[in-house]
Amino acid sequence: MLSGKMLIFSAPSGSGKTTIVRHLAKTFPDKLEFSISATSRPRRGIEENGKDYHYLSIEEFKQKISNEEFLEWEEVYAGTYYGTLKSEVERIWAKGKAVIFDIDVEGGLNLKNQFKERALAVFVMPPSIKILEERLRSRQTDNPESIARRIAKAEKELKTAELFDVFILNEKLDEACEKADRLVSEFLKLNI
Repeated sequence: MLSGKMLIFSAPSGSGKTTIVRHLAKTFPDKLEFSISATSRPRRGIEENGKDYHYLSIEEFKQKISNEEFLEWEEVYAGTYYGTLKSEVERIWAKGKAVIFDIDVEGGLNLKNQFKERALAVFVMPPSIKILEERLRSRQTDNPESIARRIAKAEKELKTAELFDVFILNEKLDEACEKADRLVSEFLKLNI
């Protein structure tokens, strides 16, 4: 039974954590399920409510904070909230699966501090800030000001890597995915 276990993947925006988490969800579909975060930010491109995020207005988000419906939440940028709904994690555990998170660094550390040995916290490391910036620009989802904000935040987040259980250098995606596969297999086998 994997209920009660969680895998936390955190990284600066553009490091490849979402791609790695999607790979893991496809590789271990009977063991893992992705926790869909809530956010007050607008949708980007073809994102879907309930698939990419649970999109909430700022007022709805604040009401859920007041109702203590989040395991963790934060205001990542002014007026832009992200959080993990307790109901989302409980839904996945009720299926007997481990929860896998694609979450920012502060949220990831918050979850690790709450769940301790029931959680494996993985930091996905970009090869360099320069490559990270190139990746963000190539996504074409952010304006130059947003990219500058993300890079400044990434420089601070990289200093927290040592607070995680392990890190994966994402220089070559296939190698990073292979390392993630091994980490997940080891963590779930040790805790079954």
